[in-house]
Amino acid sequence: MLVSTSVVSMTFGSQPLVIAHRGASGYLPEHTLEAKAYAHALGADYLEQDLVLSKDGVPVVMHDIHIDTISDVALRFPDRKRFDGRYYAIDFTLAELKQLRVHERVNAKDGVQVFPKRYDSKATPSVFRISTLEEELQLIQGLNRSTGRSVGIYPELKQPKWHREQDADLSGVVLPILRRYGYATKDDRCYLQCFELGEIRRLRGELGWKGNLVMLISARALEADGVDHNALCTPDGIKKLAGLVDGIGPPIGRIVTWPAAGKPPQFTKLVTLAHAAGLVVHPYTIRRDELPKYCPSVDALHAALFSNAAIDGVFTDFADLTLAWLRHPHANR
Repeated sequence: MLVSTSVVSMTFGSQPLVIAHRGASGYLPEHTLEAKAYAHALGADYLEQDLVLSKDGVPVVMHDIHIDTISDVALRFPDRKRFDGRYYAIDFTLAELKQLRVHERVNAKDGVQVFPKRYDSKATPSVFRISTLEEELQLIQGLNRSTGRSVGIYPELKQPKWHREQDADLSGVVLPILRRYGYATKDDRCYLQCFELGEIRRLRGELGWKGNLVMLISARALEADGVDHNALCTPDGIKKLAGLVDGIGPPIGRIVTWPAAGKPPQFTKLVTLAHAAGLVVHPYTIRRDELPKYCPSVDALHAALFSNAAIDGVFTDFADLTLAWLRHPHANR
């Protein structure tokens, strides 16, 4: 077993964390081992792992409970879709999932690539595969050893309530694996994240998670579990969260917006409230090819988040661009 020994800095004002969102997803198909290796090479501080379960209870790394938008499952297993026409990871064994070819994310309705200027899966013969959580942890710890770096992990438990409705306990499977690989305390380079407040409470209580924990905040008012995420962003909501978690992960739009073209950005009080409660703030997601409405450039977005809002870290599809801005913030304004 390989163990992470570096201490996680929770100090406000220190160098913000660059969190590779689904790996180097701006350059390679998301959540592939290749995307994670490239994000590590680009210099990201943390690599994200979205987690769902296979039919045989293995945590696999993918953003959704569905697999039809990132793989050729419809071609290889055309009769395995559910009544809604979608293909679910939990309906396939790991051996079956390993047969799939992973490609750039496409729209579920029309099959058109979501980010047209990113990796062209149709024009290249490259073969990308779905990976397990353990495979990814082994890769990251191996790269840390060979490079002398100490890149952390940032796993997300995807829809644990839905998994339990399928008679599967995602959190109950994932936590022992994290502990076995040396991610168990707040001194380890790991942030565990989830959108479901009920599961956050379960992690701290019933499941005894002692490591860093982040409450993800939705852009919409009500999350799938019925929790009001607008209420979580109020002073009272933040105060209650501070008794459970170490940080929050809101969408960028809950921190800063641009009211119109050419107008300066407007900021909410969310970061200030969180910092006053002792919470770090890691918003999502910087994409140079999907900027907030009226935001003039990716540099303007970086400046608003880091220089003005004073966030503690950020999820980014382009870790190299975010790192470059942090190294030379004044040159990029």
